[in-house]
Amino acid sequence: MTAVRSAALGGRTGAAVLGDDDVAAALAVCATDPVGSVLAASRLEQAAATGLRRAGGELWGYAEDDELRAVCWAGANLVPVLATDDAAATARALTAFAELGRTRGRRCSSLVGPAEAVLGLWSRLRGAWPLEREVRASQPSMVIDGDPAVAPDPAVRRSLPEEYDAVLPACVRMFTEEVGYSPVSGPGGPYEQRVRALIEQGRSFVRVERPAGAGRRRPRVVFKAEVPAVAGGVAQVQGVWVDPERRGERLSETGMAAVVQATRADIAPTVSLYVNGYNTRAVRAYEAVGFRQVGEYATVLF
Repeated sequence: MTAVRSAALGGRTGAAVLGDDDVAAALAVCATDPVGSVLAASRLEQAAATGLRRAGGELWGYAEDDELRAVCWAGANLVPVLATDDAAATARALTAFAELGRTRGRRCSSLVGPAEAVLGLWSRLRGAWPLEREVRASQPSMVIDGDPAVAPDPAVRRSLPEEYDAVLPACVRMFTEEVGYSPVSGPGGPYEQRVRALIEQGRSFVRVERPAGAGRRRPRVVFKAEVPAVAGGVAQVQGVWVDPERRGERLSETGMAAVVQATRADIAPTVSLYVNGYNTRAVRAYEAVGFRQVGEYATVLF
């Protein structure tokens, strides 16, 4: 465990909103489960460099006897991370976070992370927060830390800044298919800025096809994926999408192989993702690439 140096907790047992001085201790909690905590850890690594305010969220912590046992990243998503295998301590931490959540109110669009923490926290918050829109209780957490088992698609590469106008519609289609509503809010909106930033950071991957003799027709993105969360030697892939007209051609397998190869080369040695358990076709495709299940995520959508 990691000693807490927070005036908010001051050696007592309980949960509190922590400050910049506690970010290093929170990252040590995340290091106990690098794959499960990568969503929170990626924001905390940013906070370590720029401060919590500029990282866009709050840091919640739960301590017992001046030892940090659990943390939550509270931003656009609420992401709990537990650093104890003790069932009683886990229950106490989740109860304390739920009490803090009731006091702070819901500010997130989702609750996401390792299933035990997410479902346990939501069972304590449900009724105090507005009713959930959907609960995805079983999302296999998968990793690959070696070469892909299938040949990478040589046409899959990093998106180019000048391709933003082609990449954005594919991202919007994926999000709308997956979540059920469009994320767009106009030029310069948060989602649009996120897509542009991932392209600029070299974390957006695409296969772009240019129709022969198409004149002024735009290039067409037929496969895409992003790597928005990177921390602790783990890179989490999100937003995997294949154009519906091209599904069934194994583009997801060869495309993901290319993403894995590029990501392991210069972003992080371990590549992770989580997928809805009911999406058996996607699970089989990732297994074919060489991903193996190491845990389970859950997501509560609001």
